Amino acid sequence: MLLRGFGLWRTRPALMLLGMLPPLIVFSGGVALLVAAAFGLGPLVTWATPFADGWDPAWSALLRGALGALVFVGLVAIGVLAFTGLTLAIGDPFYERIWRETEVLLGDAPAGEGLGFGRALRDALVLVVAGIGVGALVFVIGLIPVVGGIAGTVIGTVLSGRILAAELVTRPLEARGIGRRESRELLRGSRAEQLGFGVATQLLFLVPLGAIVTMPAAVSGATLLARRALDRDPHHRARREADPPRQPGAER
Repeated sequence: MLLRGFGLWRTRPALMLLGMLPPLIVFSGGVALLVAAAFGLGPLVTWATPFADGWDPAWSALLRGALGALVFVGLVAIGVLAFTGLTLAIGDPFYERIWRETEVLLGDAPAGEGLGFGRALRDALVLVVAGIGVGALVFVIGLIPVVGGIAGTVIGTVLSGRILAAELVTRPLEARGIGRRESRELLRGSRAEQLGFGVATQLLFLVPLGAIVTMPAAVSGATLLARRALDRDPHHRARREADPPRQPGAER
């Protein structure tokens, strides 16, 4: 679905370029914060591990380096979800147009409007809190000897991807009057597809400048994923058959 979302770059390049502006703004601030955090990690980890001062320098450096890496991975997990939430909030008018255009291209576009800035900002704060939770979990798992670092990174990526996908996919569903609880039920049969979409988006966000190009495509791809889930739902299919979608411009 993410690849199909990138297809909108070919058909609506001007609209997708507009969708790059919010992630560019948020990404610039996020990178500055991560760089500042990276420079401050050394002194912070040293302060937090006074018990290692008397250790052999090699073991002390290994411990503090591993802890610093874990903290940084946790910060990245927080950063990705915070980036997504803030970008969706700031760019709500742009992404509503991308979502709407995708719906129009597919046909049977809903009459509902987007979430609005206030709701988008509230959802952004929820994503930040979720990111903090994922970051803390990554840090704790990373403390497990030998496998902790790899396990923490993998679990953090999967959890962040799942949260990211859920946030993106529920937006086009809410525009149809489908609440979050009902959305979770609707998407239950698409969990693997939703997870793959979220993890792929998450990994592309980690590529330098990838988040800027990927964010508009992710909004479009999430709309496609939501529509596929609706098409699989027998109740939605029954409603569509009872009330066939009108073509744009058709007489009412």
